[in-house]
Amino acid sequence: MPTDFDILVIGAGQAGLSAGYHLQRLGLRPERDFLIVDHAPGPGGAWQFRWPSLTLTTVNRVHDLPGMSFAETLPEGSESAPAATAVPRYYELYEKRFDLRVRRQVSVKVVCDRRADDDPAGARILTAETDAAGTIRVRGLINGTGTWEHPFIPRYPGAETFAGRQLHTHDYRIADEFAGKHVVVVGGGVSAVQLLDEISQVTTTTWVTRSEPVFREEPFAEEAGRTAVAMVEDRVRHGLPPGSVVSVTGLRLDDRLRAAQARGVLDRHPMFRSIEPDGVRWADGSFRQAEVILWATGFRSALDHLAPLRLRGPGGGITMTGRLATQVANDPRVHLIGYGPSASTIGANRAGRAAAAELTKYLG
Repeated sequence: MPTDFDILVIGAGQAGLSAGYHLQRLGLRPERDFLIVDHAPGPGGAWQFRWPSLTLTTVNRVHDLPGMSFAETLPEGSESAPAATAVPRYYELYEKRFDLRVRRQVSVKVVCDRRADDDPAGARILTAETDAAGTIRVRGLINGTGTWEHPFIPRYPGAETFAGRQLHTHDYRIADEFAGKHVVVVGGGVSAVQLLDEISQVTTTTWVTRSEPVFREEPFAEEAGRTAVAMVEDRVRHGLPPGSVVSVTGLRLDDRLRAAQARGVLDRHPMFRSIEPDGVRWADGSFRQAEVILWATGFRSALDHLAPLRLRGPGGGITMTGRLATQVANDPRVHLIGYGPSASTIGANRAGRAAAAELTKYLG
């Protein structure tokens, strides 16, 4: 069968690097048996694009990649270093240590299923059309593109009439640019409350969420994490779109958020009904003038390049199978890591291992 590699790994974030590590452990060689491609200019996955104020003290946690700890790459006294520099440095050292030979900047535009050339048996291969490496032909695919490139902003009446600025967490850089402007922060996740707290220290804010947020005083127990992952895994195994983990775990009320709560910043409002040129209006007629709307409304899986494979079901979800729900049920040649239950960094590690083992076994 005329292929360039047995396996293509798309994305060199936590999931992709974990998959590459485990493919090597199984005896496959980078740039010969498998290839990792990544669209970004340098190592670091989505971490390299995070806002500067997100430091190692404010980020939830950076989980170790397999075979090399994050701690050993940190200089002394770097606990408050920006995550956007510390984590990419870790990934860069990791790629070098294990000689993963990631090819950059290579964006996969589309993946198609085609009959192999000159194969009388009609065997099928996957072809990945890229912008910088031509067409890559493979027998199997591990997709680790995550969600960062697919920010989600819900549609609300009047959004197009808003005269101020609308932006997503994806585009956020620094709070000082909003000084003197009233900011409406939309979203109930971890990033939403972190940015709300940060922005509220330089200007006035209004916090809006679809459902009532639940705060937890105690640290997250492993049981809560397992419950959240199990619920998401159950959804994708039944072909449903992944749900929100925060809806299960709640928000940890740490010292920083307690201070924000004392300042009245965490005074939550329900979702507004519509957007007007100079603010937002609720169903009861009340109005809040605003110059900025920050949509901290999460991300969706970046899978548009896989559309020709017709992986999605009628409801938009993808039915997953395999030990950790990484294998696409209707196309066992394709594994999605960083999707559904493996969207967390520790989940991505485990998914990389499972995908590498299951796909190599399937391909024989």
